[in-house]
Amino acid sequence: MLIPVILSGGAGTRLWPVSREALPKPFIRLPDGSSLLQQTLTRAASLSGVEHVVTVTNREHYFLTRDEYEETGLHGITHHYLLESVGRNTAPAIAAAAGYVRRRFGEDAIMLVLSADHLIRDVEGFVAAVDKARELARQGSLVTFGIRPDRPETGFGYIECGAELAAPGCSKVRRFVEKPDPKTARAYLESGRFLWNAGMFCFKAASLLAAMKKYAPDVLAVTAATLDASDLAQQPVVLDAEHFSRARDVSIDYAVMEQADDIAVVSATFDWSDIGSWNALAELTAADAAGNRINGQAVMIDSHACYVQSESRMAALIGLDNVLVIDTPDALLVADKGHAQDVRRVVQQLKLQAHDSVRHHKTVHRPWGTYTVLEEGEGFKIKRIVVKPGASLSLQMHHHRSEHWVVVSGTATVTNGEQEIIVRPNESAYIPVGVRHRLQNPGVVDCIMIEVQVGGYLGEDDIVRFTDTYGRC
Repeated sequence: MLIPVILSGGAGTRLWPVSREALPKPFIRLPDGSSLLQQTLTRAASLSGVEHVVTVTNREHYFLTRDEYEETGLHGITHHYLLESVGRNTAPAIAAAAGYVRRRFGEDAIMLVLSADHLIRDVEGFVAAVDKARELARQGSLVTFGIRPDRPETGFGYIECGAELAAPGCSKVRRFVEKPDPKTARAYLESGRFLWNAGMFCFKAASLLAAMKKYAPDVLAVTAATLDASDLAQQPVVLDAEHFSRARDVSIDYAVMEQADDIAVVSATFDWSDIGSWNALAELTAADAAGNRINGQAVMIDSHACYVQSESRMAALIGLDNVLVIDTPDALLVADKGHAQDVRRVVQQLKLQAHDSVRHHKTVHRPWGTYTVLEEGEGFKIKRIVVKPGASLSLQMHHHRSEHWVVVSGTATVTNGEQEIIVRPNESAYIPVGVRHRLQNPGVVDCIMIEVQVGGYLGEDDIVRFTDTYGRC
């Protein structure tokens, strides 16, 4: 049995301002309209014999992940979710997944560990590589995947190949190498012995756990205790925060792969990108005659080799070369392409300022739908709220603000104190300060409404929840 394990975490700071903590890289939309997470699931589902998929993600991203999967329209797959309350790198995440897979599917179940933020378009080549890896894993090997380099890349780790194995394109791993300097990267490319480390793995659950016991027993002990303290009979499985937070923050490469002996590598022929910068994402959009790549609306005058992504308004570039322009409703990035990797430094500065653009977009996703802040000022805030069909906000109250709700499309059922009323388009409801209230969508189409908040404090933490469908009380 092959169980794909999708790791969906991280903040994708090099893709700010599109990637935010609350909507990180796996969820950003590619030019074709799909997300990296959706493409990862679709690839996993293309493998023979896949009936179950395990996804390890942050607890806050569960409902968004579930919605993304539903959009793919894939059927016949049973989803299993392991939810982290705190991120602890790939070693604890994979160890927890391995423990879960062994308990749920047995020691011989083979795990295929995939990152949710990698892009692979050659699905046929991906399937062929996985078929080789699962056979090696069946024999007890820990298997990783390497990509044949086509340039002296300094942004990736490398794998040096050792003795060839019986299967074509497979070999022993001689060593793992950190990101090299340009001279060393060129030597690796010319030698023909080195592959890019793709960060994908295949092994039996039992084989991985045995290696963890030998090379990272502390991580194994913590994750085993976490699973013991978690309710594995329920979905999603919320990993016990008290135990999991004690896990060492370490990657699977450092914890196991760089130390273990029986490591095999499959030299993959498929295209692969970790979409690690705006330069990589720009390559997904076709270039015009001047080398400019445009995603959205832009006018280019005497400009060359630029990338523009403008979501909601026209961008105009004059006399610029090799420039990135990323425009979102609440943040604008302008950078020389040669400094694409430095975008993370912007995020670091914004974190020091506690700026909200690190965490949220103007449009914020919630389990029940979305809200968009249209305008705010001293004592007021105006939002556009979209509630999905059948969804419901929590029964709640506010200490510091009143709310005016005007429905513009769809239908809302509004609980307002002891009353429950139906509010239709062009009708409204007023929620006084301190009154328990709830908004529900009883219809089959989105309920869209405008909310006007008035009060002395309008922060999102001024919410007292009494009951909630999504377990946020």
